[in-house]
Amino acid sequence: MPHHTPVRGRPATHGDHFQLNTTTLIRHAARTFPEQQIVYRTADGGWDRYTYADAYRRIMSAANVLEGLGVGPGDVVGILDWNSKRHFELYWAIPGLAAVMLQMNLRLAPADLGYVTDHSGASVVLVDESLLPAAEALAPHAPGVHTWVILSDNPMEQIATTLPNAVHFEDLMAAAPDRHAWPVIDETSAYSACYTSGTTGRPKGIYYSHRGIYLHSYAQAQSLGLNAADTVMLITPMFHGQSWGLPQSAVLAAAKVVLPGRYVAEDTSVLVDAMLAEEVTVANGAPAIFQPMLDYIATLADKPDLSRARLVSGATEPALSLMRGFHDLTGADVIHAYGATETTPLVTVNRFKPTLRGRLGDDEQWDLRRCQGLPLSGVDIRIVDPNGEEVPWDGTAQGEVQVRGPWIIESYYALDDNDERFDDGWWKSGDVGRIDRHGYLKLTDRIKDVIKSGGEWISSIDMENALMAHPKIVEAAVVGVPHPKWQERPVAVVVTDDGADLPLAEVHRALEGCFASWQMPETVICVDTLPHTSVGKLDKKSLRSGYQDLYS
Repeated sequence: MPHHTPVRGRPATHGDHFQLNTTTLIRHAARTFPEQQIVYRTADGGWDRYTYADAYRRIMSAANVLEGLGVGPGDVVGILDWNSKRHFELYWAIPGLAAVMLQMNLRLAPADLGYVTDHSGASVVLVDESLLPAAEALAPHAPGVHTWVILSDNPMEQIATTLPNAVHFEDLMAAAPDRHAWPVIDETSAYSACYTSGTTGRPKGIYYSHRGIYLHSYAQAQSLGLNAADTVMLITPMFHGQSWGLPQSAVLAAAKVVLPGRYVAEDTSVLVDAMLAEEVTVANGAPAIFQPMLDYIATLADKPDLSRARLVSGATEPALSLMRGFHDLTGADVIHAYGATETTPLVTVNRFKPTLRGRLGDDEQWDLRRCQGLPLSGVDIRIVDPNGEEVPWDGTAQGEVQVRGPWIIESYYALDDNDERFDDGWWKSGDVGRIDRHGYLKLTDRIKDVIKSGGEWISSIDMENALMAHPKIVEAAVVGVPHPKWQERPVAVVVTDDGADLPLAEVHRALEGCFASWQMPETVICVDTLPHTSVGKLDKKSLRSGYQDLYS
């Protein structure tokens, strides 16, 4: 029986008509924890703070402002902003009107971002003053936007812009009442939209429902043990993948929230300093951000005690050296998590099962932490072989990871052909993985990235992580390139700490014990930097293209 054909039992007497809306989360937090703090970075690089009660009043004012601009149910409103105070307020004000909050990825090229804006039908875009050049480059590609709203503490007369029909957010806020009667919204309505980064073809639209993000918030809060005694810092951009759903989970738990504003990977000291000053216990980010944070911590004379901290790491698998480094220097727990834009995003979180305590040695426990983790409650997961057959959870059989659940999408928005990525409600991730008998998912590669050499598979991810254990390697990418005899061979492209080349024999020694001799790369290329996609992942498509003639 297809999963979408439910069996009808006896009617319940629950209030099932009560809709799961995002406004319920923020309203409850503001009512019961009005004094809880929200700390935010200011435009001049300083810090300020206000309370949930203060934020809620501004959220209601913002809803009134948007209504005054003609925003109503089903309308799409875009945001171009960092992880800021105003961005946080708009996370609730826009969907509270039954409108759709469009997450606009600042790293997309103007043409792609214009496609996203046009395809979604966005009519209003709110833009931080610091991002006006990006908005002005976007405007010619977004003819459907009739109002641009500038987010700034500076008065309008001090702001120069070529944006048509530009208005000032704070001027409108000053004139708007701070009370709003929230409508009851059908929980299956879209609350937000996010578009994939478009590494292949045009970006694809994912529209999240109120119900989906509400249930995701509960599952994430449970998996991370979130409560009102926590302090949550949102490091992952709020403009993509809704900062992994952590804003909503933090508010569900009524936790203190820290919004770091604009920062760069080249200087993450501001993140570490804020983490220490505000006693952050939960933060999210990619290894590309956590590694420089760890490097900065290593320079501190007094190493901080972060033993309460849970650092949720995603985008790519965190290196074992990163996880052990945080643990040894600070006591922080780096928690590997897995998901995608299409999955709201969490599918699995790597928490250590108490039932395994005492059964695994220290090295085995650390090796287990390299897994993507255990499925969240509410998510179904399966591994499917190339013939479409489900394989057992034995830690050996591998295939494509497929998932379904209340926060997993079943189609892309306004896309004619969805068959390639969906199968009767299952989303086909494109990831190759296996699940062990304890339920831990381990990704071995992307289907498009797995290296097929002499009829056998070589995991590029496993090889990259093994290389990262080398003390001189700062970052590593492994790609398969065409080979006249073996179909494909692995090529290691690495960044070293001093820019010097690494002898091939030294690289092979780093891989010994993890890879057979036939799997070893014959070529190691040292570069200054590795290319990344707009969401911070290694751009292997670019690397494969650049080295495709290496063995021709």
